[in-house]
Amino acid sequence: MSGKLAKAKGFKKSKPGTYLSIGTTLFGAVSVVKQAKKAKAEQDKLQLVDAVVSAAAIVTGVALLIRELRRLGDDDVLAG
Repeated sequence: MSGKLAKAKGFKKSKPGTYLSIGTTLFGAVSVVKQAKKAKAEQDKLQLVDAVVSAAAIVTGVALLIRELRRLGDDDVLAG
């Protein structure tokens, strides 16, 4: 669920939930690394491009989650 949709529905994200999301996203990186190694061994350029694009998506996703953690931290400071 996107951040905007979560806010519109009244859901509040939590730090533990965000950490869990980061962990599962990084766990997906393991399969991307395996895919890239296999593509390189088979000299499959299309599969290698797919692995690179998937890796970029993982990096972007983690960056968004880290930004969300920072925002949650800012909310805590302002609330106190």
